[in-house]
Amino acid sequence: MSFAEVKVFQVLPEKVEAFEELVTSMTLAQKASTGCLGIRYLKRFYTYDDGIQNPPRPLKKVVGVVRYFSFWEFDNLTHYHAATQEYFSQFEKPLRKLLKVPFDINCGYTIGGEHDG
Repeated sequence: MSFAEVKVFQVLPEKVEAFEELVTSMTLAQKASTGCLGIRYLKRFYTYDDGIQNPPRPLKKVVGVVRYFSFWEFDNLTHYHAATQEYFSQFEKPLRKLLKVPFDINCGYTIGGEHDG
């Protein structure tokens, strides 16, 4: 069983380009963390608002923020904790300038499936 986190970022629309550039740096640093099994980022482009009988539709306009999600997976809690401390020391300040609100972190042990190793 691995340990993982999901972060939710609410990026200011005028800061999207800067955020996506920072994601490149963050991803390289995160992948290099001891025990890292994988790191992925997702930009929300689609939504379900007409039920699941129809495919999701593309978002047509930005309302307030652009949402991004990351999934970061580790071999154990100890390595995750060490990597998270490094992540905050490197990226918390630059991220704050790009977000409407502080990012949200959800973490725990994974269930089912395979890791991204």
